[in-house]
Amino acid sequence: QVKLVESGGGLVQPGESLRLSCAASGATADLETISWFRQAPGKEREAVYCIDLGDESSYYSASVKGRFTASRDSAKNTEYLQMNSLKPEDTAVYFCAASRFKFPCLGGLGFDSQYDYWGQGTQVTVSS
Repeated sequence: QVKLVESGGGLVQPGESLRLSCAASGATADLETISWFRQAPGKEREAVYCIDLGDESSYYSASVKGRFTASRDSAKNTEYLQMNSLKPEDTAVYFCAASRFKFPCLGGLGFDSQYDYWGQGTQVTVSS
């Protein structure tokens, strides 16, 4: 089993930044893929980033590319999502997800049904 815990959400104004963290514990050596998802009110959950932990290939959604940057501290088993130039449309609950398989991030962003483990989510609200 793997436990994921997100933190770092909050209320910011448009144009500001936030950094989210996702701390993983448990059987982390089994993981092959890590992803960040978000879900806005009334919308489906969408992937904004994923990384294949083996070859480190990664992908961003078009809506966040150039503004969001993901990174990883392997020693701490922690993933980060640096979010810059935030917009009101970035308002959502952000989740990190992990899979024991490569296919969720094979050639592009996958779907939430492909992931085995989820954090509880952290709210990001961008509003003036």
